[in-house]
Amino acid sequence: MRVHTPVPASRLPNLGVTVFSVMSALAQQHQAVNLGQGFPDFEGDPALLDAVNAAMRAGHNQYPPMPGVPALRQAIAAKIESLYGHAYDPDTEITVTAGATQAILTALLSVVHPGDEVIVLEPAYDSYAPNIVLAGGVMVPVPLDPASFRPDFDRIRAALTPRTRVLMINSPHNPSGAVWTPEDLRQLAELLDGTEVLVLSDEVYEHMVYDGLQHQSVSRLPELAARSFVVSSFGKTYHVTGWKVGYVTAPAALMAEFRKVHQYNVFTVNSAMQHGLASYMRDPAPYLGLSDFYQRKRDRFRAGLADTAFALRPCPGSYFQCVDYAGLPAPLAAMDDMALCQWLTREIGVAAIPLSAFHSAGSDAKVIRFCFAKRDETLDEALTRLKRI
Repeated sequence: MRVHTPVPASRLPNLGVTVFSVMSALAQQHQAVNLGQGFPDFEGDPALLDAVNAAMRAGHNQYPPMPGVPALRQAIAAKIESLYGHAYDPDTEITVTAGATQAILTALLSVVHPGDEVIVLEPAYDSYAPNIVLAGGVMVPVPLDPASFRPDFDRIRAALTPRTRVLMINSPHNPSGAVWTPEDLRQLAELLDGTEVLVLSDEVYEHMVYDGLQHQSVSRLPELAARSFVVSSFGKTYHVTGWKVGYVTAPAALMAEFRKVHQYNVFTVNSAMQHGLASYMRDPAPYLGLSDFYQRKRDRFRAGLADTAFALRPCPGSYFQCVDYAGLPAPLAAMDDMALCQWLTREIGVAAIPLSAFHSAGSDAKVIRFCFAKRDETLDEALTRLKRI
Protein backbone atom coordinates (compact mmCIF):
# COMPACT_ATOMS: atom_id res chain seq x y z
CA MET A 1 0.00 0.00 0.00
CA ARG A 2 1.25 3.48 -0.81
CA VAL A 3 1.80 6.14 1.82
CA HIS A 4 -0.66 8.93 1.12
CA THR A 5 -1.57 12.11 2.96
CA PRO A 6 -4.98 13.41 1.88
CA VAL A 7 -4.94 17.16 1.23
CA PRO A 8 -8.30 18.74 2.04
CA ALA A 9 -9.52 21.98 0.52
CA SER A 10 -8.14 24.82 2.62
CA ARG A 11 -10.47 26.85 4.81
CA LEU A 12 -8.16 29.84 4.16
CA PRO A 13 -6.75 29.17 0.69
CA ASN A 14 -5.46 32.69 0.09
CA LEU A 15 -3.49 33.03 3.32
CA GLY A 16 0.04 32.09 4.27
CA VAL A 17 2.29 33.16 7.14
CA THR A 18 1.38 36.57 8.57
CA VAL A 19 3.46 39.59 7.61
CA PHE A 20 4.38 39.99 11.28
CA SER A 21 6.05 36.58 11.34
CA VAL A 22 7.73 37.23 7.99
CA MET A 23 9.20 40.58 9.06
CA SER A 24 10.25 39.31 12.49
CA ALA A 25 12.10 36.40 10.88
CA LEU A 26 13.77 38.78 8.41
CA ALA A 27 14.74 41.09 11.28
CA GLN A 28 16.35 38.19 13.13
CA GLN A 29 18.18 37.05 10.00
CA HIS A 30 19.74 40.50 9.48
CA GLN A 31 20.18 41.45 13.18
CA ALA A 32 17.80 44.35 12.56
CA VAL A 33 16.10 46.42 15.26
CA ASN A 34 12.60 44.96 15.22
CA LEU A 35 10.05 47.80 15.26
CA GLY A 36 7.63 45.64 13.28
CA GLN A 37 5.61 43.28 15.44
CA GLY A 38 3.78 44.98 18.32
CA PHE A 39 5.43 43.68 21.46
CA PRO A 40 7.69 45.30 24.09
CA ASP A 41 11.38 44.40 24.37
CA PHE A 42 11.26 45.03 28.13
CA GLU A 43 9.83 43.00 30.97
CA GLY A 44 6.61 43.43 32.92
CA ASP A 45 6.50 44.59 36.52
CA PRO A 46 8.37 42.16 38.83
CA ALA A 47 5.47 42.56 41.27
CA LEU A 48 3.15 40.99 38.69
CA LEU A 49 5.56 38.11 38.12
CA ASP A 50 5.76 37.62 41.89
CA ALA A 51 1.95 37.58 42.12
CA VAL A 52 1.74 34.81 39.52
CA ASN A 53 4.52 32.85 41.20
CA ALA A 54 2.74 33.19 44.53
CA ALA A 55 -0.47 31.91 42.93
CA MET A 56 1.36 28.85 41.61
CA ARG A 57 2.89 28.18 45.03
CA ALA A 58 -0.55 28.59 46.59
CA GLY A 59 -1.86 25.70 44.49
CA HIS A 60 -3.73 27.52 41.71
CA ASN A 61 -2.54 25.07 39.07
CA GLN A 62 -5.70 23.20 38.04
CA TYR A 63 -8.60 24.20 35.80
CA PRO A 64 -10.24 27.46 36.90
CA PRO A 65 -13.93 28.10 36.17
CA MET A 66 -14.73 28.24 32.47
CA PRO A 67 -15.58 32.00 32.37
CA GLY A 68 -12.51 32.91 34.43
CA VAL A 69 -11.44 33.21 38.07
CA PRO A 70 -14.22 35.06 39.95
CA ALA A 71 -11.79 37.45 41.66
CA LEU A 72 -10.38 38.51 38.29
CA ARG A 73 -13.80 39.03 36.73
CA GLN A 74 -14.77 41.13 39.74
CA ALA A 75 -11.59 43.21 39.38
CA ILE A 76 -12.33 43.75 35.68
CA ALA A 77 -15.90 44.84 36.45
CA ALA A 78 -14.68 47.31 39.08
CA LYS A 79 -12.10 48.78 36.69
CA ILE A 80 -14.60 49.27 33.87
CA GLU A 81 -17.19 50.86 36.13
CA SER A 82 -14.57 53.22 37.56
CA LEU A 83 -13.22 54.28 34.15
CA TYR A 84 -16.26 54.14 31.88
CA GLY A 85 -19.27 54.20 34.21
CA HIS A 86 -20.81 50.93 33.02
CA ALA A 87 -21.56 48.13 35.50
CA TYR A 88 -20.98 44.69 33.96
CA ASP A 89 -22.11 41.68 35.98
CA PRO A 90 -18.93 39.65 36.59
CA ASP A 91 -20.93 36.42 36.73
CA THR A 92 -22.79 36.75 33.43
CA GLU A 93 -21.16 39.51 31.36
CA ILE A 94 -17.36 39.06 31.61
CA THR A 95 -15.24 36.19 30.30
CA VAL A 96 -11.46 35.82 30.53
CA THR A 97 -9.92 34.72 27.23
CA ALA A 98 -6.67 33.35 25.83
CA GLY A 99 -5.75 36.75 24.47
CA ALA A 100 -7.69 39.30 22.45
CA THR A 101 -7.39 37.46 19.14
CA GLN A 102 -9.18 34.43 20.61
CA ALA A 103 -11.84 36.75 22.03
CA ILE A 104 -12.45 38.27 18.59
CA LEU A 105 -12.70 34.91 16.84
CA THR A 106 -14.97 33.47 19.52
CA ALA A 107 -17.29 36.49 19.38
CA LEU A 108 -17.62 36.14 15.60
CA LEU A 109 -18.16 32.38 15.78
CA SER A 110 -20.87 32.91 18.39
CA VAL A 111 -23.09 35.28 16.39
CA VAL A 112 -22.15 35.14 12.68
CA HIS A 113 -24.02 32.63 10.53
CA PRO A 114 -23.10 31.62 6.97
CA GLY A 115 -23.76 34.52 4.63
CA ASP A 116 -23.98 37.17 7.36
CA GLU A 117 -22.10 40.36 6.54
CA VAL A 118 -19.46 41.84 8.84
CA ILE A 119 -18.35 45.43 8.24
CA VAL A 120 -14.65 46.06 8.82
CA LEU A 121 -13.13 49.55 8.81
CA GLU A 122 -9.86 49.40 6.90
CA PRO A 123 -6.94 49.45 7.42
CA ALA A 124 -7.57 46.78 10.06
CA TYR A 125 -5.70 44.23 12.14
CA ASP A 126 -4.99 41.27 9.91
CA SER A 127 -6.83 38.63 11.98
CA TYR A 128 -10.26 40.16 11.35
CA ALA A 129 -10.73 38.96 7.76
CA PRO A 130 -9.77 35.28 8.27
CA ASN A 131 -11.82 35.14 11.46
CA ILE A 132 -14.87 36.28 9.52
CA VAL A 133 -14.22 33.63 6.85
CA LEU A 134 -13.87 30.91 9.49
CA ALA A 135 -17.24 31.97 10.92
CA GLY A 136 -18.83 31.66 7.46
CA GLY A 137 -19.41 35.39 7.19
CA VAL A 138 -18.84 37.84 4.35
CA MET A 139 -16.43 40.67 5.05
CA VAL A 140 -17.55 44.12 3.87
CA PRO A 141 -14.54 46.48 3.92
CA VAL A 142 -15.24 50.17 4.46
CA PRO A 143 -12.28 52.55 4.17
CA LEU A 144 -11.36 54.94 6.93
CA ASP A 145 -10.44 58.46 5.87
CA PRO A 146 -7.00 57.95 4.23
CA ALA A 147 -5.52 61.12 5.73
CA SER A 148 -6.84 60.95 9.31
CA PHE A 149 -7.94 57.30 9.61
CA ARG A 150 -11.18 58.56 11.09
CA PRO A 151 -14.51 56.74 10.56
CA ASP A 152 -16.60 57.88 7.60
CA PHE A 153 -20.18 57.43 8.80
CA ASP A 154 -21.68 58.09 5.39
CA ARG A 155 -19.69 55.15 4.00
CA ILE A 156 -20.64 52.98 6.98
CA ARG A 157 -24.32 53.84 6.51
CA ALA A 158 -24.08 52.95 2.81
CA ALA A 159 -22.55 49.57 3.70
CA LEU A 160 -25.36 48.54 6.05
CA THR A 161 -27.80 46.00 4.61
CA PRO A 162 -30.41 43.63 6.06
CA ARG A 163 -27.64 41.00 6.08
CA THR A 164 -25.28 43.04 8.26
CA ARG A 165 -24.68 41.13 11.50
CA VAL A 166 -21.59 42.81 13.02
CA LEU A 167 -19.69 46.07 12.71
CA MET A 168 -16.07 45.79 13.87
CA ILE A 169 -14.37 48.90 15.25
CA ASN A 170 -10.95 49.49 16.82
CA SER A 171 -9.84 52.42 18.98
CA PRO A 172 -7.07 53.27 19.64
CA HIS A 173 -6.50 52.07 16.13
CA ASN A 174 -3.97 49.56 14.89
CA PRO A 175 -2.13 50.44 12.68
CA SER A 176 -2.66 54.21 12.62
CA GLY A 177 -2.99 55.20 16.30
CA ALA A 178 -6.17 57.18 15.59
CA VAL A 179 -8.68 57.41 18.45
CA TRP A 180 -12.45 57.77 18.41
CA THR A 181 -14.05 60.85 19.94
CA PRO A 182 -17.22 61.15 22.05
CA GLU A 183 -18.95 62.54 18.95
CA ASP A 184 -17.88 59.46 16.97
CA LEU A 185 -19.57 57.23 19.54
CA ARG A 186 -22.73 59.33 19.45
CA GLN A 187 -22.86 59.14 15.66
CA LEU A 188 -22.36 55.38 15.79
CA ALA A 189 -25.17 54.99 18.32
CA GLU A 190 -27.51 57.07 16.14
CA LEU A 191 -26.51 55.14 13.01
CA LEU A 192 -27.28 51.75 14.57
CA ASP A 193 -30.43 52.81 16.40
CA GLY A 194 -33.34 50.68 15.24
CA THR A 195 -31.11 48.01 13.68
CA GLU A 196 -30.14 44.51 14.84
CA VAL A 197 -26.46 45.12 14.10
CA LEU A 198 -23.97 44.06 16.77
CA VAL A 199 -20.69 45.86 17.50
CA LEU A 200 -17.37 44.14 18.10
CA SER A 201 -15.12 46.78 19.65
CA ASP A 202 -11.39 46.00 19.78
CA GLU A 203 -10.04 48.16 22.62
CA VAL A 204 -6.75 46.43 23.43
CA TYR A 205 -4.84 49.76 23.44
CA GLU A 206 -7.37 51.45 25.73
CA HIS A 207 -4.70 52.66 28.18
CA MET A 208 -2.51 54.23 25.49
CA VAL A 209 -4.17 57.56 24.68
CA TYR A 210 -2.11 60.76 24.64
CA ASP A 211 -2.11 64.54 24.83
CA GLY A 212 -4.84 64.73 27.46
CA LEU A 213 -7.38 62.73 25.48
CA GLN A 214 -9.49 59.95 27.04
CA HIS A 215 -10.25 56.54 25.64
CA GLN A 216 -13.83 56.41 24.40
CA SER A 217 -14.98 52.87 25.12
CA VAL A 218 -18.32 51.81 23.68
CA SER A 219 -19.07 50.86 27.30
CA ARG A 220 -19.54 54.57 28.02
CA LEU A 221 -22.81 54.71 26.05
CA PRO A 222 -25.58 52.39 27.31
CA GLU A 223 -27.16 52.18 23.86
CA LEU A 224 -23.86 50.91 22.40
CA ALA A 225 -22.91 48.72 25.37
CA ALA A 226 -26.27 46.95 24.95
CA ARG A 227 -25.26 45.64 21.50
CA SER A 228 -21.48 45.26 21.87
CA PHE A 229 -18.72 42.78 22.57
CA VAL A 230 -15.78 44.75 24.02
CA VAL A 231 -12.33 43.16 23.84
CA SER A 232 -9.30 44.07 25.93
CA SER A 233 -5.82 42.66 26.63
CA PHE A 234 -3.78 42.17 29.78
CA GLY A 235 -0.79 41.42 27.55
CA LYS A 236 -0.83 44.89 26.02
CA THR A 237 -1.60 46.66 29.28
CA TYR A 238 0.98 44.93 31.48
CA HIS A 239 3.81 44.30 28.93
CA VAL A 240 3.28 40.51 28.94
CA THR A 241 2.03 39.79 25.42
CA GLY A 242 3.38 36.23 25.56
CA TRP A 243 0.96 35.34 28.35
CA LYS A 244 -1.96 35.63 25.91
CA VAL A 245 -4.57 36.62 28.48
CA GLY A 246 -7.39 39.04 27.68
CA TYR A 247 -11.08 39.42 28.32
CA VAL A 248 -14.37 40.28 26.69
CA THR A 249 -17.43 42.01 28.08
CA ALA A 250 -20.96 41.90 26.67
CA PRO A 251 -24.61 41.92 27.77
CA ALA A 252 -25.68 38.64 29.37
CA ALA A 253 -27.61 37.42 26.30
CA LEU A 254 -24.60 37.93 24.03
CA MET A 255 -22.18 36.55 26.60
CA ALA A 256 -24.23 33.37 26.90
CA GLU A 257 -23.66 32.74 23.19
CA PHE A 258 -19.99 33.70 23.49
CA ARG A 259 -19.45 31.17 26.29
CA LYS A 260 -21.07 28.37 24.29
CA VAL A 261 -18.19 28.67 21.83
CA HIS A 262 -15.51 29.61 24.37
CA GLN A 263 -16.04 26.45 26.39
CA TYR A 264 -15.27 24.29 23.36
CA ASN A 265 -12.47 26.20 21.62
CA VAL A 266 -10.52 27.15 24.77
CA PHE A 267 -12.61 26.12 27.78
CA THR A 268 -10.57 28.21 30.20
CA VAL A 269 -7.35 30.19 30.68
CA ASN A 270 -4.15 29.78 32.70
CA SER A 271 -5.20 29.57 36.34
CA ALA A 272 -2.14 30.98 38.13
CA MET A 273 -1.90 33.96 35.80
CA GLN A 274 -5.55 34.80 36.41
CA HIS A 275 -5.07 34.73 40.18
CA GLY A 276 -1.89 36.77 39.86
CA LEU A 277 -3.60 39.36 37.68
CA ALA A 278 -6.51 39.62 40.11
CA SER A 279 -4.11 40.37 42.94
CA TYR A 280 -2.06 42.83 40.86
CA MET A 281 -5.16 44.76 39.74
CA ARG A 282 -5.80 45.91 43.30
CA ASP A 283 -3.45 48.77 42.46
CA PRO A 284 -4.77 50.79 39.49
CA ALA A 285 -1.55 52.82 39.14
CA PRO A 286 0.06 50.58 36.48
CA TYR A 287 -2.77 51.00 33.96
CA LEU A 288 -3.59 54.57 34.97
CA GLY A 289 0.03 55.56 34.36
CA LEU A 290 0.43 53.71 31.07
CA SER A 291 -0.50 56.65 28.83
CA ASP A 292 2.21 58.85 30.36
CA PHE A 293 4.73 56.00 30.09
CA TYR A 294 4.10 55.46 26.39
CA GLN A 295 3.66 59.14 25.57
CA ARG A 296 7.26 59.72 26.66
CA LYS A 297 8.38 56.96 24.28
CA ARG A 298 6.19 58.30 21.49
CA ASP A 299 7.59 61.82 21.91
CA ARG A 300 11.19 60.56 21.99
CA PHE A 301 10.64 58.50 18.84
CA ARG A 302 8.78 61.24 16.97
CA ALA A 303 11.48 63.79 17.81
CA GLY A 304 14.09 61.47 16.32
CA LEU A 305 12.00 60.70 13.24
CA ALA A 306 11.64 64.42 12.60
CA ASP A 307 15.34 64.39 11.64
CA THR A 308 14.80 61.73 8.98
CA ALA A 309 13.27 61.80 5.49
CA PHE A 310 10.06 60.21 6.77
CA ALA A 311 6.91 62.33 7.22
CA LEU A 312 5.14 61.77 10.52
CA ARG A 313 1.45 60.88 10.68
CA PRO A 314 -0.48 61.88 13.84
CA CYS A 315 -0.33 59.39 16.71
CA PRO A 316 -2.89 60.19 19.42
CA GLY A 317 -3.04 56.59 20.69
CA SER A 318 -1.68 53.00 20.61
CA TYR A 319 2.06 52.27 20.49
CA PHE A 320 2.39 52.52 16.73
CA GLN A 321 3.77 55.38 14.65
CA CYS A 322 2.89 55.58 10.97
CA VAL A 323 5.13 57.47 8.56
CA ASP A 324 4.82 58.50 4.93
CA TYR A 325 7.89 57.61 2.83
CA ALA A 326 6.99 59.45 -0.38
CA GLY A 327 9.73 61.99 0.45
CA LEU A 328 12.54 59.43 0.46
CA PRO A 329 15.04 59.41 -2.43
CA ALA A 330 13.33 58.50 -5.70
CA PRO A 331 14.29 54.82 -5.94
CA LEU A 332 12.95 54.19 -2.42
CA ALA A 333 9.83 56.33 -2.80
CA ALA A 334 8.92 54.34 -5.88
CA MET A 335 8.94 51.02 -4.00
CA ASP A 336 5.75 49.42 -2.78
CA ASP A 337 5.52 49.36 1.00
CA MET A 338 6.40 45.67 1.41
CA ALA A 339 9.51 46.07 -0.73
CA LEU A 340 10.55 49.14 1.23
CA CYS A 341 10.11 47.35 4.58
CA GLN A 342 12.25 44.48 3.34
CA TRP A 343 14.89 46.92 2.10
CA LEU A 344 14.90 48.77 5.43
CA THR A 345 15.40 45.48 7.27
CA ARG A 346 18.20 44.21 5.03
CA GLU A 347 20.08 47.43 4.28
CA ILE A 348 19.36 49.77 7.19
CA GLY A 349 18.76 47.23 9.94
CA VAL A 350 15.31 48.41 11.07
CA ALA A 351 12.16 46.32 10.62
CA ALA A 352 8.75 47.94 10.03
CA ILE A 353 5.35 46.73 8.81
CA PRO A 354 3.79 47.77 5.47
CA LEU A 355 0.35 49.35 5.78
CA SER A 356 -0.86 47.32 2.81
CA ALA A 357 -0.91 44.30 5.16
CA PHE A 358 -3.89 45.89 6.90
CA HIS A 359 -5.98 46.18 3.71
CA SER A 360 -7.92 43.25 2.26
CA ALA A 361 -7.23 44.45 -1.28
CA GLY A 362 -3.76 45.88 -0.67
CA SER A 363 -2.74 49.53 -0.69
CA ASP A 364 -0.13 51.79 -2.23
CA ALA A 365 -0.40 54.74 0.14
CA LYS A 366 3.39 54.90 0.75
CA VAL A 367 2.87 54.46 4.50
CA ILE A 368 4.62 52.07 6.89
CA ARG A 369 4.22 51.40 10.63
CA PHE A 370 6.81 51.37 13.43
CA CYS A 371 6.22 50.05 16.96
CA PHE A 372 7.68 52.24 19.72
CA ALA A 373 6.94 49.87 22.63
CA LYS A 374 10.69 49.44 23.07
CA ARG A 375 13.46 50.39 25.48
CA ASP A 376 14.82 53.90 24.92
CA GLU A 377 18.16 52.50 23.80
CA THR A 378 16.38 50.32 21.23
CA LEU A 379 14.51 53.33 19.84
CA ASP A 380 17.69 55.43 19.79
CA GLU A 381 19.60 52.74 17.88
CA ALA A 382 16.77 52.45 15.35
CA LEU A 383 16.74 56.22 14.86
CA THR A 384 20.51 56.30 14.37
CA ARG A 385 20.13 53.74 11.58
CA LEU A 386 17.12 55.43 9.98
CA LYS A 387 18.98 58.74 9.77
CA ARG A 388 21.46 57.12 7.36
CA ILE A 389 18.84 57.16 4.59
